[in-house]
Amino acid sequence: MRYIPWFITILLALVGGLALVMGDFAWATTLLIVGLPLALLGLYDFIQPNHSLMRVYPVIGRLRYLAESVRMQIQQYFVESDTGGTPFSRIHRSVVYQRAKGDEDDEPFGTELNTYAEDYEWLNHSIVADVSHPKIPRVMIGNSQCSQPYEASVFNISAMSYGSLGAHAIEALNKGAADGGFAHDTGEGAISEFHEKHNGDLIWEIGTGYFGCRLPDGGFDAEMFAKTAKHPQVKMIEIKLSQGAKPGHGGLLPAAKITKEISEARGVPMGKDCVSPAAHREFKTPIELMDFIVRLRELSEGKPIGFKLCVGHRWEFMAICKAMLETGVRPDFIVVDGGEGGTGAAPPEFPSHIGTPLRDGLLFVRNALVGAGLKDDIKLGASGKVTTGFGIAANIALGADWCNSARGFMFALGCLQSQTCHTGDCPTGITTHDPLRQRGLNVDDKAKRVANYHKATVESFAEILAATGADTVDELQPCHLFRRKSVHHAESWERLYPWLSKGELLKTGGKHAIYEEDWKEARADTFAPQPA
Repeated sequence: MRYIPWFITILLALVGGLALVMGDFAWATTLLIVGLPLALLGLYDFIQPNHSLMRVYPVIGRLRYLAESVRMQIQQYFVESDTGGTPFSRIHRSVVYQRAKGDEDDEPFGTELNTYAEDYEWLNHSIVADVSHPKIPRVMIGNSQCSQPYEASVFNISAMSYGSLGAHAIEALNKGAADGGFAHDTGEGAISEFHEKHNGDLIWEIGTGYFGCRLPDGGFDAEMFAKTAKHPQVKMIEIKLSQGAKPGHGGLLPAAKITKEISEARGVPMGKDCVSPAAHREFKTPIELMDFIVRLRELSEGKPIGFKLCVGHRWEFMAICKAMLETGVRPDFIVVDGGEGGTGAAPPEFPSHIGTPLRDGLLFVRNALVGAGLKDDIKLGASGKVTTGFGIAANIALGADWCNSARGFMFALGCLQSQTCHTGDCPTGITTHDPLRQRGLNVDDKAKRVANYHKATVESFAEILAATGADTVDELQPCHLFRRKSVHHAESWERLYPWLSKGELLKTGGKHAIYEEDWKEARADTFAPQPA
């Protein structure tokens, strides 16, 4: 039975050949065009050694691969529910699309979420809330060791490099940031001509490859860094220790993907793979990290210097805190990246199983800084699956001062969640350098959508903040945020997790043993754990 489709194609080809011999050219042409290629394809399937299914099911077995190639599209367009899509549900994607286009985004007839499901979350409101004139908050980043503080939006574009995104996407994001008054993180791929074209505020990320400030041997070029860091468009400098997509992994941009523009921006040669090591060469200990922060602050003439990490070994971050105390150096900010992944392509185990998820990482970093008496000098950013005003509010209630989003702004550009970012075949022209695919992304139109999405989302957050009765972001606390643990039980985050008090780690006899154990294992002169 499994050979019948192949035999039918052979029969069609034979009948077509017979018709050709008999002079019936119309029938012969039709039958040969249909039958002969499929018959030859079946013969190839039957003798090829690599695909068992096609050897056993010549011709017809290929339907399986055809169906598999469109499975994701069928799932997304015809099967997926509004609440069931991953990594982002249709509800979340639709909110971004509507706000980016400036369309009506009100939800009729109540929520589609199951409010009695485990892990459902909500913020409690105030009976005396005044949402008539909600204030749009901003956050001042820069402590007393910084001479050029930056007043940032509470919602900014997270790190996506030129290389992972195409030129049109970078331009549209930066123009949108310039029009909307918020910041655009460059990612570790350096500052390209496309970042500079529209003069949007930049957070310059310095990764392990030191792209944009790189010596020929891959080391850090202080002179080149100083020249770029002093540019008025650069508002903050962020040292990338690790990222949520692939923490502890490093990165590789294959030689085939390195264009002339990428080569010039990153300072790497064409024709060779561009490697981002897993760890930095400029520092190997927490104290050396503090020295590097001081050095970058001096070279940039006092701009805010911070670092980004996905939380891994807890004692390592505790060691950084001890280095701050020992040296007196304070970074101006820390961005906590969620281990649940991001725009960067990674081996499947990394976004699924390596690194601490955002909420847990944010809570730990907040507690470590507060417990060490350091939080007053350091602002906290949160990056990981933030697309709505509620997402911003929830993260701020848990200790963040502002939020970054990568995939949210990709949706604003028109991303369809096709999950082809790493292939160069992005259907919307965002994560590709193919000129014909990029042609579909109109910079002016998409920049307007980026600015619209930011404006509507920040306004939504301001309304939520006002609805809780809070006047400032500092008043939004864990007691405002609730999570359901079962149908009959829900608790505030204040009760669900430990919350250290100011300076608690510096005292003896604290009440949070797990933090004390990590604190005892940490030393300022090494990232290695020490016997407690």
